[in-house]
Amino acid sequence: MQTATLQEDRPTDQPHNQNGNKSNPIINFQKEIDEIARKNHQPSATTLLSDNHTHALVSQLENSHITADSLLVGLEKVNQVEPGVPLKARLLNRSSFMTKSLATYLEKRLVTDHELIIYLGPHNLHHPSLGVLFQSEYELSAGDPAQKLSLTSNDKSQIIEGLQEISNSIGAEVFTLWDGFQDEKVHEPQPDEESLVDKLAVNDEAILERWNPSSMRLMIRSIPESAHDIVELRVACVGNVDSGKSTTLGVLTKGKLDDGRGRARVSLFRHKHELDSGRTSSVGMEIMGFDAKGREVRPDGAAGDLLTASNQVGLRKQQLSWDDICKKAAKVVSFIDLAGHERYLKTTIFGLTGCSPDFVLLIIGANAGLIGMSKEHLSVALALSIPVVAVITKVDMTPANVLEQTVKQLVKILKSPGCRKVPVFVKNEGMSSELAQTFIQEKACPIFMISNVTGNGIAPLKVFLNSLPAGLEAQYPTDDPLEFTISDAFSVPFVGTVVSGVIVSGHLATGQEVWLGPDGLGHFQLTIIKSIQRKRVHVDHAHAGQSVSLNLKRIKRSGVRKGMVILSKNLESPPKATKVFEGQVLILYHNSTIQPNYQAMLHVGSVRQTVKILSIEKSKVLRTGDRAKIKFEFMKQPEFVKLGQKLLFREGKTKGLGVITKLL
Repeated sequence: MQTATLQEDRPTDQPHNQNGNKSNPIINFQKEIDEIARKNHQPSATTLLSDNHTHALVSQLENSHITADSLLVGLEKVNQVEPGVPLKARLLNRSSFMTKSLATYLEKRLVTDHELIIYLGPHNLHHPSLGVLFQSEYELSAGDPAQKLSLTSNDKSQIIEGLQEISNSIGAEVFTLWDGFQDEKVHEPQPDEESLVDKLAVNDEAILERWNPSSMRLMIRSIPESAHDIVELRVACVGNVDSGKSTTLGVLTKGKLDDGRGRARVSLFRHKHELDSGRTSSVGMEIMGFDAKGREVRPDGAAGDLLTASNQVGLRKQQLSWDDICKKAAKVVSFIDLAGHERYLKTTIFGLTGCSPDFVLLIIGANAGLIGMSKEHLSVALALSIPVVAVITKVDMTPANVLEQTVKQLVKILKSPGCRKVPVFVKNEGMSSELAQTFIQEKACPIFMISNVTGNGIAPLKVFLNSLPAGLEAQYPTDDPLEFTISDAFSVPFVGTVVSGVIVSGHLATGQEVWLGPDGLGHFQLTIIKSIQRKRVHVDHAHAGQSVSLNLKRIKRSGVRKGMVILSKNLESPPKATKVFEGQVLILYHNSTIQPNYQAMLHVGSVRQTVKILSIEKSKVLRTGDRAKIKFEFMKQPEFVKLGQKLLFREGKTKGLGVITKLL
């Protein structure tokens, strides 16, 4: 999901000419205008671009600063409408031509983005967007937060009504994320009514000016035709043991507050010993849905009396509600509940590398602070360049002095040279929606302070999850050959072998013949995809960025393991597994020296295997902070790895981070 901009830096979307060079952006813009004009029976873009008024428009386009306002001005110029009218006036005095033009523009954007946020009023966007249209160059200085946009309640209603009409015509819905035109005093607690959380979670003036919005945010979201079209967001939940990870996810996904004794977390556990101990030992999965109107979709069976450790029937009913959620949802947040205990660190790191999370929720118990595995999980997430969001739990039961110490400790760690993040305490839903769009680019770390018993702070966290964008197209290229990484495998009675994972690139469909491997000898074998499920709903096809489960034909369960891949059959050469490879590595920590023949556990995507160091370039030993090219060898079997993949190896407290530079 992105804010609505006309131009984006997406190399894969730009056509090339016969000489291999990128085509002129003006020609692309002409084609776009021609298409809109053809559908609306208007003159072509050649006439439009020859006009003196649009000469400046083309110059802006070459610098990638063209806004949709200029697009509409140009279109209405062709239609002999006086230019220079901002979108605010256009929506308050709607014409059929303007409605068709904007509907066509939004429809094209929703094909790839599925979600768009429109800013009504001042904003801090780095690139021009539809938000600029409401305070265009003919009115105010676009993007200046100090500017105020006067808007009556009647005007607001007319604008929303106009956008709703346009959205309905293209199979979408519009809803309000945040209304910054309401009295700001309503959203800020009075000094004598400030809670302990409000007193401790204090942002400086620069952060308040940047992240406390005074604008109105509207989201336009496509209505999915099937489960294949649902927007998916993967969020990993990490933190120290007993910090409240499973309880937080239980409250978010089941819509019921905790009773203080672990009622909310029961539905997330997969094994009996987890129910008995109350601690997660495996990678748990749960989903949270939002419909096209931005409303939360809850499972039908989320009744409080079902969430008990003794009621296994209720637990099973909760797990079978995924298909019901997907039938109603337009966006699904897939939570990956990871273990917090030190003995399960290998499993937790596999969840961060193999499940391809888009974001990480770092859960911190207010009564304990950032201790133990919390720091370890934070360092791994930062090493893998996964955006981190901090959530402080148990604020209702923590003494004031302990909570203050936890907040100061977290802020200090986030500002340290190893993190270099800007801590931002989220106060309301407006800050949530603002941070969700740009906190990654601005290296900020949103901090939510919540209570799973009282529900304090849960609402802004849900708005944040509802506003988060999905994975970028550049991260999951759909035009590349198929690559599917297997993160789990199991056998289903009367069905056969089923594997689950994430599509890294390309497309797959039922009946497609693919390569599966490598096996213990490094060989690949052909198989056929019998069926595909996405969030337990049958689909006919899937594309890059989606997590799915596949039923494979004529494959035994014993012949499949985590770390294997499924590749397109139409490759230029048969796929090959790698036994020895070279990587550029940075030693994050080691208490002594690392020498050849040193062995450690290596994580590369969904691959998890022990490796041995064969040689170290230009050095015999490595210490903490050293960089070097290292030749590795898999100890057990060859694996499918690629150039440029990030690798993480560890052994005890030893950690190293690097990238694969050569396959040998």
